[in-house]
Amino acid sequence: MERLDKLLAATGRWSRREVKDLVRQGRVELDGQPAAAADVKIDPAAADIRVDGEALSYSRFTYLMLHKPAGVLSAARDSRQKTVLDLLSPELRRRGLSPVGRLDKDSEGLLLMTNDGAFAQAVTHPSGGISKLYRVTVQPRADESQILKMSSGVVLDDGTKTMPCAINVVTDEPGRTVMEMTLKEGKNREIRRMCEAVGLEVVRLKRNAEGVVKLGMLKPGTYRELTKAEINGLRAAAAKGRAQTRSAALQSKAAERRPRGPVGKSAPKKRK
Repeated sequence: MERLDKLLAATGRWSRREVKDLVRQGRVELDGQPAAAADVKIDPAAADIRVDGEALSYSRFTYLMLHKPAGVLSAARDSRQKTVLDLLSPELRRRGLSPVGRLDKDSEGLLLMTNDGAFAQAVTHPSGGISKLYRVTVQPRADESQILKMSSGVVLDDGTKTMPCAINVVTDEPGRTVMEMTLKEGKNREIRRMCEAVGLEVVRLKRNAEGVVKLGMLKPGTYRELTKAEINGLRAAAAKGRAQTRSAALQSKAAERRPRGPVGKSAPKKRK
């Protein structure tokens, strides 16, 4: 059950104070009757809610994909710089959306946004291992040894080592290389730091896909809602990743507990 004022405010079209005024003016109907009070509790899945005769479809959570331009922060708020929230309509900003993960200021491309905390946690948790596809332009030209090092995993400036990743060279010419890189982890500025570790500088970085969600032809600074298939696909990928992580951890523990025989001696034979 949800409070009527909270439910209508969650659509982003009205504040709770405005909802109270609408109810007082008799402009809100529940199942064909004027709403008795703004704080009345209802079942949003079953109730017929109308404002000024217009039927409202209620969705508790919102899921968006945004094409983040370079130069915009992947943050909910910043008093000095433009953030991805500034690219949304006033209605969507009132829904309490936040970025799912992040792209650094100089990077561009696909960024998920939602007000569903459980969904965001599932998608960004390291155990989920949802793959992300990036198009990366570096300078100078990347040679085979540099690409092999990055694909095998490199030690970053903080001493941690990256997981293996898939790298496909798209353009290879004097002075620069364009690569497609698929990663399953999300360390801070990971691709830029990977390239720095092997002597390369990233001049452009764009995320083109995250799991089943693809950027496609979405223009910079614009957004769209995710489809149910995309939402379910991300959830399924995160659940599969968590299951694989748990399975690997259990196998590792089992191997540690397994008794080992004396070094250099074979196990005793059973008597017949």
